[in-house]
Amino acid sequence: MSLMKRVSLIFRSKANQALDRAEDPRQTLDYSYQRQLDLLSKVRRGVADVATSRKRVELQVAQLEQQSAKLQDQAEKALQMDREDLAREALTRKSGLVGQINDLKAQHANLQGEEEKLTLAQQRLQAKVESFRTRKETIKATYTAAEAQTRIGEAMSGIGEEMGDVGMAIQRAEDKTAQLQARAGAIDELIASGALDDASSINAGDDISRELESMSSQADVEAELARMKGLSSGSAPDAIEAGSEQPEGEQPR
Repeated sequence: MSLMKRVSLIFRSKANQALDRAEDPRQTLDYSYQRQLDLLSKVRRGVADVATSRKRVELQVAQLEQQSAKLQDQAEKALQMDREDLAREALTRKSGLVGQINDLKAQHANLQGEEEKLTLAQQRLQAKVESFRTRKETIKATYTAAEAQTRIGEAMSGIGEEMGDVGMAIQRAEDKTAQLQARAGAIDELIASGALDDASSINAGDDISRELESMSSQADVEAELARMKGLSSGSAPDAIEAGSEQPEGEQPR
C-alpha cells in the first residue's frame, strides 16, 4: 500500500469515527420522516392537480354538450321553418363539437385513471409514512432509554471510583490517627517513667536559682557533717550519766 493510500484510509477512518460521534440517530430519523412527509405532500398536490384538470375537462365537456344540444334544437327549428341551409349549418357545427367532446371525454378518462393511480399511490405512501412514524418513535424511545441507562451506568461507575478513592483516604486518615495516638501514648509512658524530663519543670527557674539551690544543698551537707563530728567527739560517760538521771518508767530516747 502506497503512502497516499494509507493517508487516505486513515483520513476516512478518522472522518467516519467523527461522524459516528456527531450523528444522533433520533435526528436522522426525524429528518427521514420529514423527507417522507414532503414526498407525500407532493403526491397529494399531484392528485389535487390531476383532479382539478379532470374537473376542468368535465366542465368543458358539459359546456360543449350544452352547445351541441342547442345546435340540435336550432337545426330542428330551421327544418320546421323550411330553412334547410340553416339546419345544415347547425348540424355541421354540432358535428365539430362532437369531435371535441369525444376528445375531451378520452382526456377525461385518462385523467381519471391517472387520478386513481395517484390516489392509490398516495394511500400506500401515507400508510408507509404512518408505519415509519410509529417505528421511528419506538426507536427514538428505545435509544433515549438506552442512552439514559448508559449515562446512569457511567455515573454509577464514576461514583464507585470516587467512593473507592474516598475509602482509601479514610483508611489513610485512620492509619495516621492510630500512629499519632500510639506516639502520644508512648510519650506519656516515657514522661511517667522519668525517662523524659518535663520541659516546663526544667525551665521553671533560671541559672541563679539553680546556683542558689546548689549552694544551699552544699551548706546543708556541711552542717550535717559538722553535727555528726561533734557527736562523735563528745565523752561517752556524760552520755551514760545523762541516761541514768532519767526518771523511772521513762525509756531513753
